[in-house]
Amino acid sequence: MHLAARHPSLRTRLLLTLCGLAAELLHLGWETTHGGVPAHHLLNDPAMPAISNWWGVLVVPLLVWFALGRIERRGATLVQAGSRERFTTVVRLHFALSLAWGGALALAFTSGHPAVSFLFLGAFVIAPLVHGYRAEYLLGFVLGMTSTFGAVLPLLAGSVIALFAWGTRLTIGALARMARGGRARGAGLP
Repeated sequence: MHLAARHPSLRTRLLLTLCGLAAELLHLGWETTHGGVPAHHLLNDPAMPAISNWWGVLVVPLLVWFALGRIERRGATLVQAGSRERFTTVVRLHFALSLAWGGALALAFTSGHPAVSFLFLGAFVIAPLVHGYRAEYLLGFVLGMTSTFGAVLPLLAGSVIALFAWGTRLTIGALARMARGGRARGAGLP
């Protein structure tokens, strides 16, 4: 019996990774037939190095594989009845919202709309509030922007946002513990 047949989550992970690869290959095929595969400069500055969209063939499947593994590990810790179903629903919602946010940012950039700054800087404001360092947020954000920027630049931007969100939450948590005299929340209560 194959390993994927014994582990349905592995089968799903493989299938979604292959779907990500297929989508990226279709995207690159479309770009190839419509003027060539573009390269994007870091910070949209021609003096900076350019990164080709061809890197998406490697980045998208690896990101999907990694993100699904992280999500699966978080879900595996849930033991209460119904908690895994709720977790799946919440993860899908987070993914869809970040996919829409990344897509809106890409659309605003492509159309030259001034909302680009609002959407990009808004991600730094919202991410710490919603645990924006989690894998489903990063995956959705990157996939939402991939059609416009390739996969590497959105991954770099999303990683900076995720790192900022994680560091902000870590700092706020440490300050809250210090304010409570080093006790965990609820410690010392009857």
